[in-house]
Amino acid sequence: MSFSWKGLRVLITSGPTKEFLDPVRFITNASSGKMGWALAAEAWRLGAKVTVVSGPVSTPPPGKILVQWVETAIEMRNQVLKLAKKADLIVSAAAVTDWRPKKFSPNKIKRREGEVHLALVPNPDIIGEIGKIKKKSGAKERKFPVLVGFALETHDLERAALKKMREKNLDMIVANSPASLSSERIRATLFLKTGVKKKLSLTTKRLCARSIFNEIEDFL
Repeated sequence: MSFSWKGLRVLITSGPTKEFLDPVRFITNASSGKMGWALAAEAWRLGAKVTVVSGPVSTPPPGKILVQWVETAIEMRNQVLKLAKKADLIVSAAAVTDWRPKKFSPNKIKRREGEVHLALVPNPDIIGEIGKIKKKSGAKERKFPVLVGFALETHDLERAALKKMREKNLDMIVANSPASLSSERIRATLFLKTGVKKKLSLTTKRLCARSIFNEIEDFL
């Protein structure tokens, strides 16, 4: 009997987050959200019920995908934890900004001479928090929600990805380099906690999304 995605609830995080210093300045990154849209389009094509929690991006979502728009990591975390309770699969493709300014200035910070020192504090680890909740929730054989994360690294990619998968209690991790940011194409390696390793040559993000969902099907 073939696997069916119909009726399964897929939650995807996508895009960057913005962390504001004042009303007009913020810290962010180069994520375009294209990988998130590709994942959403593939899940929708398979018949799943898809919701995307997305940071601010310029590319419109594909088709009639339900999108919850957020700006900051805190907003994304709150929205994801609310939706995660009913999700069968959670794919954390968002490039969440790792830090935010310790203080927010309600007024524009004026230019002045000399150095400016910016104090930063860590943002929440969203997929890591969900991984801890899943670990506490029941038996070792519990598969749902299936958790998929992304690891973008500049060096020692495989070791970093496997460490992240283990520490965050993920079922799969997609390891890639910064070259994929804002690009239509991606070169990635898929790692599953079952020991499966699959290298993808340079390909479109749409085909990468298809490979990811194929591996999830095999896992299930």
